[in-house]
Amino acid sequence: MVPSPGHRRLLPPLNAVRAFEAAARHGSFKAAAAELAVTHGAVSRQVALLEEWLGVPALFRRLSRGVALTPDGDALLAECGPALDRIAAAARQHRARRGERAARVLRVNALATFSLRWLLPRLGLFRERYPGIEVRLTTSNAPIDGLAEDYDVVIRGGPDSFLGFVSHPVVGERRLPVCSPGLARRLALNSIADLEGVTLLHVATMPRLWRDWLTEAGHGGLQPIATLTLDHFYLSIQAAIDGLGVAMGPTALVGDELASGRLMTPFPAVSLPARSYFAYVPQAGRANPASGAFLEWLAAQGAVAAGR
Repeated sequence: MVPSPGHRRLLPPLNAVRAFEAAARHGSFKAAAAELAVTHGAVSRQVALLEEWLGVPALFRRLSRGVALTPDGDALLAECGPALDRIAAAARQHRARRGERAARVLRVNALATFSLRWLLPRLGLFRERYPGIEVRLTTSNAPIDGLAEDYDVVIRGGPDSFLGFVSHPVVGERRLPVCSPGLARRLALNSIADLEGVTLLHVATMPRLWRDWLTEAGHGGLQPIATLTLDHFYLSIQAAIDGLGVAMGPTALVGDELASGRLMTPFPAVSLPARSYFAYVPQAGRANPASGAFLEWLAAQGAVAAGR
């Protein structure tokens, strides 16, 4: 039924409805923020805006882990959830009829460890949000000006300046010891001096990392019972997860494991500064239009990780 020209719908803010529905479906503002590629605070503000517009005291109850719907929230979700599903279905059908489903290709080059430990576990969220963008990811540790091919987005440490590229921060990082909870209990890692009785996991490309951290912690002369050197950070992190020893963990790359309890930080008070991760894109005249969506999503994911 087509409404008459004089019919005016009184609708709530639609972004607020989207934030509410995502938070209700996940039972979490944090998970909703990741899905919508915004910050936790943005979801909270949108929900507050919707509560004010509706004139209800609260749509959610805050729990120790996540949120739960109030009776007002339950009633709203019962109506707006199916409505959003119908809108999404209609949009898909329209796009299919218009032939707009052809994927746009986004060529991304990132550091191998960053890709494995941070980007790939989150990339499914980007594909759900932007199904029309095909991400082609390759890995390399080569400097940007040494890459043999052109890319739309290159992720490296930073901040750095490269001719013809604009940099965008993704996520910050520090480095500190990490190990499996089982190893920490078994070897009773109660003080830094207890590291003498464990295997320290080294990365071949950063041989002084442990020595620098021990010096910072005031134990520069400590000699561990054994060492194991691996050629990539992701191998040392996996070795720590498997209980082979204690690794120097880049915080950005072990955040998921720390949150899930697969890893722990036995001595969190001492950490070393490290370069942050940045996305470098060609200047506006040469940039792929899909890069903007990817950069916004990266920034939102970085904000979620930083606020963990």
